[in-house]
Amino acid sequence: RTTMKGDDIASRLLAFADGSVRLARSLPEDAAGKHVARQLIRAATAGGANYEEARAAESRADFAHKVSIAAKEVRESVYWLRLIERAEMASTEILRGLISEGNELIAILTSSAKTAKDGAKWTRAAERS
Repeated sequence: RTTMKGDDIASRLLAFADGSVRLARSLPEDAAGKHVARQLIRAATAGGANYEEARAAESRADFAHKVSIAAKEVRESVYWLRLIERAEMASTEILRGLISEGNELIAILTSSAKTAKDGAKWTRAAERS
């Protein structure tokens, strides 16, 4: 199998979602634990799903938009992870790793979206001249 551009980020997003789902399974079975688990699973899995959609984008602008959504979902995931840590709902060692990876992914996705947006602007300007 040949590797495609973006495979590394896609793999990291999948691992982040996997780690988040596994963590969510370990949360308390009370109302708060169930609520936070559902929110974390939704946001963490949406980050990778949106990135996969971006990889099949029809234009630079479409790519930038979908990557921006992926970044927002990962950012939300980090919020839920920080809440889990603050509320002492799970082991901090696992959480710190996920929070750190989430923050790195946010930086990468945000930068990727900005680069694509700047490229799309340049392309549109070149087409007009």
